Amino acid sequence: MITEAGTDPKVAGLVYVAAFAPDKGESVSSLIANPVPGNDAPPILPPTGGYLLLDKTKFATAFAADVDAETAAFMADAQVPWGVDALSGAVTEPAWKSKPSWYLQVRDDKMIPHPAQEFMSNRAGAIGVEVPGSHAIYVSNPRAVADIVQQAASSVESAET
Repeated sequence: MITEAGTDPKVAGLVYVAAFAPDKGESVSSLIANPVPGNDAPPILPPTGGYLLLDKTKFATAFAADVDAETAAFMADAQVPWGVDALSGAVTEPAWKSKPSWYLQVRDDKMIPHPAQEFMSNRAGAIGVEVPGSHAIYVSNPRAVADIVQQAASSVESAET
């Protein structure tokens, strides 16, 4: 979403946190069409009513491996379904082509494997920061997330003055 919404003139920079950074014409579907060799596919259940969820029994391992078991179980139970149509929404103009970008790459992510994150970060010309952790890095290591957001905000502020 940030890739497309970031084109708004009020947006000064982009921060990706273990996220997809598609190019023009790409969608999440196209980016996951060729999984990184050696990585298991995320445990996405078949669509129900046009929505997707992760298999609760595999959630912790795939999404929140470095989160305590009780919190990971809560996250699995509280997950919000996402629309199948969201997977195929192609980007028309990626904001990272015209705005400064930062990317928090998470080495142990099983949802978006690190090599895919590294590729998207490099392609976007983002300032990359790499940390160990799962896709739920914002829960397991909120300091890393806050640090990269602060770094981006400080850089954008400096450029504006």
